[in-house]
Amino acid sequence: MTLLDRRLIFVTGKGGVGKTSVAAGLALMAASRGQRTLLCDVDAKGGVAAAFESGPLRFKPQEVSPNLFAMVMDTEESLNEYLRIQLRVPFVPRLGPLARSFDFVASAAPGVREILVVGKLAHEVRQNNYDLVVVDAPATGHVVGQLASPAAIHDLVRVGPVRDQTAWMLDILRNPSVTGTAIVAVPEEMPVTETIELGERLQEETEVALAGVIVNRVLPELFSRREELVFDRLGTTKAMELLCADAGAATEKVFAGAELAVRLRRSRAAHIARLRDGLPPATPMLFVPELFTRASGIRATRMLAEALEDEL
Repeated sequence: MTLLDRRLIFVTGKGGVGKTSVAAGLALMAASRGQRTLLCDVDAKGGVAAAFESGPLRFKPQEVSPNLFAMVMDTEESLNEYLRIQLRVPFVPRLGPLARSFDFVASAAPGVREILVVGKLAHEVRQNNYDLVVVDAPATGHVVGQLASPAAIHDLVRVGPVRDQTAWMLDILRNPSVTGTAIVAVPEEMPVTETIELGERLQEETEVALAGVIVNRVLPELFSRREELVFDRLGTTKAMELLCADAGAATEKVFAGAELAVRLRRSRAAHIARLRDGLPPATPMLFVPELFTRASGIRATRMLAEALEDEL
């Protein structure tokens, strides 16, 4: 089973690893395959909008590419939608006192605010509004509480409509063929450590399956072993003197740059090996190469989608 065979994917990872870019790339790839796809920006920092150069997003999904719709999460609007759809309360233009009461309850009972986020996304899956929902979820440390909230509320509330609502959410979240998390990492010490720890926490504290780990910014291999031997021989003092005499003094800088790239590739390969060893057995790993382009924008998103397509 591949990542895109599911209906709901939460993309998370340590800040700065390219989580939003990967979520946007996954969503664009799914849409290009003909899947009607929803991409949700949970943190509302504008990263998803920047990835598609679409302008500010709203709670109501808008089409940013063929088959691809994007939205930004808003807990107050999600609460209004929940009251209208699930509890049959008419639309309230301004929640006012109800919103203040909600803030009080949400502060007193952890998980209430989070369940509105998860519930909105699970509702889209339940209603079959989209073939796939991709969530640009909170970064490492916050996503666990969000994914654990339906179970926490379900255990807390024994009877009534709220328990009924969490019951069907859990049916969706607990089904590994429907829902999964994808952790984005880069091959560096701290992101790898946090990815391993997050994988363990997801297993221990939530009921959402780890669908895979996406290793971003993997450096290309410059030389084969045979080519490395040639490179090492050309790097000797005598050979370098001859090359500089023929090609100029900049030759040494070219060799120094290539040598640095090889060292970085080797050190990152060691981090990838540690990551693989630290994950649960058989966890799928996908690799996205360093794109050597600007971090955001539709061109970068398309390149990332193509790189993910090669992996899947």
